[in-house]
Amino acid sequence: MKSNRPYLIRAFYEWIVDNECTPYVVVDAHHDDVEVPQNFVTNGQIILNIAPRAVTNFEMNNDYIKLSTRFGGIPIDIFCPMGSILGIYAQENGQGMMFEPDPDNEPPPQTRTPKVLSSLPKTKPRDPLKGKPSLRVIK
Repeated sequence: MKSNRPYLIRAFYEWIVDNECTPYVVVDAHHDDVEVPQNFVTNGQIILNIAPRAVTNFEMNNDYIKLSTRFGGIPIDIFCPMGSILGIYAQENGQGMMFEPDPDNEPPPQTRTPKVLSSLPKTKPRDPLKGKPSLRVIK
């Protein structure tokens, strides 16, 4: 049988929105093919507000959730395969459902590294500043 996760997520989404609450999803940010702003990831997860008033170009089907939103005023496209969704809940009261991590996407712990770490440029540490800081007036 197909996974029931996409069907449950859509049902909870509709139920939360119908009750005039704000649907939030918890996403495994290290799941394959996830596209989220990595600087907002905490403990390998990111929580996204997917309320109709908070997103544009929203698309949810059996395979993924895709949307556009803003983080810190910057427009960002988000892509989350259904296997990366760890939960959906109403922000106002916490009602919703959590899911087990996708077993098909769990590599051995030693080989699992976030994509963002491999894309960071190599930089050497800055020399510590010497002396006391000072300001001067420029006319």
